[in-house]
Amino acid sequence: MNSNCGNCCNNCRGQLCASKVPIFENLNNEELLEIVKNINHKEYSKSDVIFTEGNISNTLYFINEGRIKLYKYTKDGKEQILHILSEGEFFGELELIKPSKYRFNAKSIVDAKICTLSKDEMKSIIMRDPEIGIKVLEAIGERLSKIESLVQNLATNDVDSRMAYLLIDLMEKYGENIENSISVKLQLSREDMANYIGVTRETISRKLKKFEDEKLIKIVGTKNIIILDEEGLKDYI
Repeated sequence: MNSNCGNCCNNCRGQLCASKVPIFENLNNEELLEIVKNINHKEYSKSDVIFTEGNISNTLYFINEGRIKLYKYTKDGKEQILHILSEGEFFGELELIKPSKYRFNAKSIVDAKICTLSKDEMKSIIMRDPEIGIKVLEAIGERLSKIESLVQNLATNDVDSRMAYLLIDLMEKYGENIENSISVKLQLSREDMANYIGVTRETISRKLKKFEDEKLIKIVGTKNIIILDEEGLKDYI
């Protein structure tokens, strides 16, 4: 269950949570303190719903700790994940432009600590520092570009292509170089991976095994994948 944690957010003691957010990275300590004065802190447990599609949008959310998924439901009631966001990222930005309702749902994948600003407070910050507004627009553009790529990928019936797209996306976001390979600590369950690319959990397991047999990847336990042949994966896309 989510709860307001007032000024008790441990991550905000000594290290301002706003400093983790790239759009605020050029602000000095005094400017960050001014922002933090207006920030509210909330904690969410794993699988807590933060908001649902159709709720009035009046808040910008910054992820201090944890992971959040943004998703919609298809006409047949299946979950379609749009984005997986983690520490330092934010959401709710599209609704800053004009009064509206959220067009997607947001849920915590793991326990999460979230910092929030009201839409009016964020607008005041942008008015004081237009560069922040430019960074917000850049983030919006990047996110829309990823949605466009996701839609194009989902439009194909080639499940191998969808699976390769997902692995490359996870690699670019969470991969760490280790010798001649890239280690990816999975941030998603098999079910969430399936919901990301519109297939079943069984298909995810089958395709991971196929790519492993082709020596494109190596599966280590349930939470780690080693990318052995990045170009080989990209050939599928």
